Amino acid sequence: MANRHEYEIAFVGLKPGRHEYVYEIDSRFFEDRQPQDFTNPRVTVKVVLDKKNSFLMLTFEIGGTVELVCDLCGNTLEKSLWDDFEMLVKMVDNPDEMNASEEDPDIYYISRTESHIHIADWIYEFINLSIPLQRTCGENPDGGSKCNQEALEMLRKLNERNSENENPIWRDLDKFRNN
Repeated sequence: MANRHEYEIAFVGLKPGRHEYVYEIDSRFFEDRQPQDFTNPRVTVKVVLDKKNSFLMLTFEIGGTVELVCDLCGNTLEKSLWDDFEMLVKMVDNPDEMNASEEDPDIYYISRTESHIHIADWIYEFINLSIPLQRTCGENPDGGSKCNQEALEMLRKLNERNSENENPIWRDLDKFRNN
C-alpha cells in the first residue's frame, strides 16, 4: 500500500462543516492486503467529512470499475462500482470500551485526544462491499446470455453425464424430499 499517512485525515485544525477528499485507488492499494477476487481496480473514493463539535460524519462515495471472473463461464468482465456508505465517528474518553460494546457497525469511537483519523481500512471494506456478489456476463438486448457459449455447453454436458451416473442410493432418498 502507498504511504500510510496518505489515508489519514487531520481533523483537529479543520473548521466545523463539510470537507471533501478524493482518493484514486488502484492495485497498489491492495498490495499489503490479502489476495482479492478482482483485478485491475480503478476506483475513485470521495470522502465527505462533516465536522461537528463532538463527532465526525464521514460519507464515502465509491465509483469506478474492477475486473471480475464470471461465475458461470469464467470470462473476465469489467463491473462498474457505485455505492455510498456513512460512518459516524464519536469522540469519547474510553474509545476501546465503547468500540467493544457498540453493536452498530456504522459507529466508531476515537479518543478526544486524537488529531487524525485513519480511513484506509474503511476504504478497503467499502470497495469490497460495493462489488456485486453475483458476477455474470449479463444478457444481450435480445435476451440471450453474453457468457461464453462453449463453456456453458460443456457445463450442460457435464451436468447431464453426472445425472446419468447418479448413485441409486441418492435416487431413493429423493422420494423423501417432498415430505
